[in-house]
Amino acid sequence: QVQLVESGGGLVQPGGSLRLSCAASGIIFHILDMGWYRQAPGKQRELVATIPNTGNTNYADSVKGRFTISRDRTQNTVYLQMNSLRPEDTAVYYCNALIRKTYRDSPLQYWGPGTQVTVSS
Repeated sequence: QVQLVESGGGLVQPGGSLRLSCAASGIIFHILDMGWYRQAPGKQRELVATIPNTGNTNYADSVKGRFTISRDRTQNTVYLQMNSLRPEDTAVYYCNALIRKTYRDSPLQYWGPGTQVTVSS
């Protein structure tokens, strides 16, 4: 089994910062892409940022310059540093990873259960 577990969500005032973490565990041969998505109430889930195993990071226009995605390949962990938070960043944030469990398997997408981020005064 493969499991993704997020942490670091919470309540923060506008202009504040939070750092989300997501650790992948279980039977893992190789992790390709990792990323963060979010879903606000009444809205569809949307991409926040992705980071491939090699190559450039990708950000939603709404978070460029404020959020930074990074990963620790030795720990199978991805981070999302969120600065200058706004009320419209309020959402459940989900970790996503494209993982190959063995060398014979095709990569599959996995999701974490989500962590709530609330930006409010």
